[in-house]
Amino acid sequence: MITRSPAKVQTTGPLLASDAADKARWQRQLSQAIRSPEALCRRLELDPAWLPGAAQGHALFEVCVPEAYLSRIVPGAPQDPLLRQVLPLAAEGETPDGFVNDPLSEAAHTPRQGLIHKYAGRVLLIASPTCAINCRYCFRRHFPYDANAPSRAQWQQSLDYLRDDPSLHEAILSGGDPLAASDRQLAWLVGELEAIPHLKRLRIHTRLPVVIPERIDAALLDWLAASRLQKVVVLHINHANEIDDAVMAACARLKAAGVTLLNQSVLLRGVNDSVDDLAALSERLFEAGVLPYYLHVLDPVAGAAHFDVPDGEARALVAELRKSLPGFLMPRLVREVPGEASKTPL
Repeated sequence: MITRSPAKVQTTGPLLASDAADKARWQRQLSQAIRSPEALCRRLELDPAWLPGAAQGHALFEVCVPEAYLSRIVPGAPQDPLLRQVLPLAAEGETPDGFVNDPLSEAAHTPRQGLIHKYAGRVLLIASPTCAINCRYCFRRHFPYDANAPSRAQWQQSLDYLRDDPSLHEAILSGGDPLAASDRQLAWLVGELEAIPHLKRLRIHTRLPVVIPERIDAALLDWLAASRLQKVVVLHINHANEIDDAVMAACARLKAAGVTLLNQSVLLRGVNDSVDDLAALSERLFEAGVLPYYLHVLDPVAGAAHFDVPDGEARALVAELRKSLPGFLMPRLVREVPGEASKTPL
């Protein structure tokens, strides 16, 4: 079985009072997330016929779904677009040509533990090896997180890499999900980044404000608002149904802290592969104060081929979408090609 580390808040010492309070609020949902196909099928009232396939998929990549996300899924509806993103299937065992464990060749661009440097001017830091939810199409479902979870002392090597390269202007916190780390750990890491004079921007790629909106609490907002760096949070939302009132409120709290909110989606068969779904997503994002950014075609990761939408079909969908949306609500259709200097527009 391919697994990620148990979802837990990363700390480097005794919990502070604020950390303990945070744990009582949002980490409880992480610790109580559904982690078995049996529990998932039971919670969502699925026909038992789905269980054997779910067990096969779970053996390849474990189930992890917290209650805040589960509550938006319609019980007894196996084609629900949110359920499709988290329900393991037997199809994950299929291995078509071209679908591989490291579809973006990230191993070749990891010069330091927990640091990925693919593009000019910016580097990506694996700020947490864990996620609040295991999306079945995740391009890092096979990523060696155990080898890329630096201790605070080991982080200094990655920070030295940033200090020594004045061409770098942006640090990207990713994972896993960076917001699965404790606020104390994140505040320390961001403080170290702020002390590097040539860094201008902090970008955070996260799904946690969508999966557990309560994560956007006072402790997080305190260190985020105080940063001198320009702050961008890139959310990952694939369907309008993922945005409920709690997610809207979390987005409002981030914007009040001076954060620019963007969204990147993945075009997924059976989830959002229609003009109506994509248009509704863009409209709902804008209601939440979030601008559509990228619409990725699927990265060819082993285990996710059943989600694939061919490039020609993707282009046709976007051409139709352009007829119904203003330009500022149009995400850019892209593919990430290993070795290229940027995302490749389609």
